[in-house]
Amino acid sequence: MSDTTFPAAPFTLGWEEWAALPALGLPALKVKVDTGARTSALHAFDIEPFGPAESPKVRFSIHPVPNRNDIVISCSADVVDRREVTSSNGETELRYVITTQIEMGERRWPIEVTLTDRGTMQYRMLLGRQALDEHMVVSPTDSFCQPELDYDTYYSREIREAVPPRALRIAVLSRERDTYSTSRLVSEGEARGHVVEVIDTTRCYMAINALSPEIYYDGERLPRYDAVIPRIGASITSYGTAVIRQFETIGTFCLNSSEGITASRDKLRAHQVLARYRIGMPTTAFANSPKDTDNLIALVGHAPIIVKLLESTQGKGVVLAETKKAAQSVISAFRGLKANFLVQHFVKEAGGEDIRCLVVGGKVIAAIKRTAAAGDFRSNLHLGGSAEVVKISKEERDTAIRAAKAFNLQMAGVDLLRSNEGPKVLEVNSSPGLEGVETTTKKNVAGLLYEEIERRVRPVPAKKTRSKKA
Repeated sequence: MSDTTFPAAPFTLGWEEWAALPALGLPALKVKVDTGARTSALHAFDIEPFGPAESPKVRFSIHPVPNRNDIVISCSADVVDRREVTSSNGETELRYVITTQIEMGERRWPIEVTLTDRGTMQYRMLLGRQALDEHMVVSPTDSFCQPELDYDTYYSREIREAVPPRALRIAVLSRERDTYSTSRLVSEGEARGHVVEVIDTTRCYMAINALSPEIYYDGERLPRYDAVIPRIGASITSYGTAVIRQFETIGTFCLNSSEGITASRDKLRAHQVLARYRIGMPTTAFANSPKDTDNLIALVGHAPIIVKLLESTQGKGVVLAETKKAAQSVISAFRGLKANFLVQHFVKEAGGEDIRCLVVGGKVIAAIKRTAAAGDFRSNLHLGGSAEVVKISKEERDTAIRAAKAFNLQMAGVDLLRSNEGPKVLEVNSSPGLEGVETTTKKNVAGLLYEEIERRVRPVPAKKTRSKKA
């Protein structure tokens, strides 16, 4: 079917016709053809502009079937104009203008449409004379000169689930706009047609009340986002998770939950969560009293052992004590600083290597083996470690997936050690970096992440309920 192609014979329209707007996911609309109106209008509600000023978009919802508010189609389109339109009753309204393709019978052509709430009208669209071509003839006394459609056929659940994907408005909570991970999330999201905004978590503040909880940013209320991708730094975990809880309160989909981030960041709590779900990990011990130092060491076995600050990240605050005396000295020093720490069995057979499994949506989408730099036992890439692609076993894959699920994280970096007793979870990271994994595996990890967000966020239309026969 070619666009804007008309035969010599006139194309006749009645004063009411059936039409489709396929680019908006609307396969059947009853349209009023009105040559007295210059501009075409489409019923829309929840109209919200978004996107950058140089390429603005608008998203909106429509009830395509009159008196059926349970059927909702969500749409988005580029804004081509915003103009004042005077209706037949003399009221003037400033409306967004979009372009789309309209189909009637075997014909398809581009039209301009303004968006306005026509919820009280039986015709969800008005076709004005500006949308009519010179080859079209309107017969004001006839109805449905073109093939008729019906709502039941074209708004079945299967059809509604196949509507064209709409652009999403996504917030990335990050204080570091220019880092690789944040930049990739922005560029990949925009490449997929979404609008991605980077929000500095520390500049958010909240209005907390029962009726209308809100989040403000630099003096203005934040809009409603389809999804939030948290990239919360360890130094602001408490405030960052409070902001995420506020987004959760107003019903925004958050890729990782506030509870999952909080639990994974607290290393003691994280190991308790892993223990609860019987997920393998190095033997770990924790105590508060300085009198328990020797007993603490004995619980995890003989030296060498790992002494780890509870708030450590990227390998910082992690010490390998090669002898019992060294372990006692490190523990004493940490206690002198009033720092919270735990001691852990050192998995010697891992040989300074660990496996980073990136879990998204309950699947391991990428895995790399990280090797510590010479003279170090920590394999973190930030500390000079190297990485290579690795093939993981089914047991390692299952362990990584179970660990992410235990924390209710839709995206997690699960670090595993290969021990003589099988895989051991070293850490579950709720904000894993993308650079090391993407560079090493050559996979579009950010794209796979957006596929999961799109799957979770784009609404499944309500199913029509049928009354049971007596």
